[in-house]
Amino acid sequence: MELIAARPLADRAVTFELATRVGPEAAARVGAAQARLAGLLEAGELPGALELSRAFCSITLHYDPLRGRQADLVARVRAALEDTAPAAHADGRLWRLPCCYEGEDLDDLAARLELSREEIAVRHAETVHEVYAIGFLPGLPFMGELPEGFSVPRRTSPRTRVPQGSVAIANGLTVIYPFESPGGWHIVGRCPVPLFDTERATPALLAAGDRVRFDPVARNEFDRIGAALDCGDIDPASFAEAAR
Repeated sequence: MELIAARPLADRAVTFELATRVGPEAAARVGAAQARLAGLLEAGELPGALELSRAFCSITLHYDPLRGRQADLVARVRAALEDTAPAAHADGRLWRLPCCYEGEDLDDLAARLELSREEIAVRHAETVHEVYAIGFLPGLPFMGELPEGFSVPRRTSPRTRVPQGSVAIANGLTVIYPFESPGGWHIVGRCPVPLFDTERATPALLAAGDRVRFDPVARNEFDRIGAALDCGDIDPASFAEAAR
């Protein structure tokens, strides 16, 4: 795998650029690099390395400068990635998350895309969304790709309050807001499953490399699932269908 660039972040981290465009190819390259470097880190073959963090097109390696030299780490990573092939497919879990497709922006999207509200919901739910990265808010997944013709720019006037659980689209991607937050994406629905909980061993429910399919549910079913999740009758982890 070709490394595009190694960009030092002061004396405690290095970002390795692996792709230039967000998408499935970048996700495959980043996923393979993360798996390879995580193995080397666990085996102690990256002196001074502390942890890895993954983004859309890059991997950042954090290290202790008193235990390892930046130049040595960069050289080791370059050598390791030379014989690493991009992942053939996402290796994370498959999630089936309920979604009530009654989003505030469906009428506007229907006019833009020349589709009915129902067609938008059906096509969005039929798509397998790969989690490319987690960011902006704790546990928020950036997922792609949207069906052909579904890419719309962000709203010209962002909302100051986007409800928790909102499923929204923009720039060819889908997100789920784990908390109420400002946001400029187009809301197509709501998901009742909590995506971030500090009481869990791993607070973020989803991870880069996971895949998500949305199961359309009516408002009464959305409310029922939400109430069951709130009182602990449903475990959020139960929405994970499989791993490969």
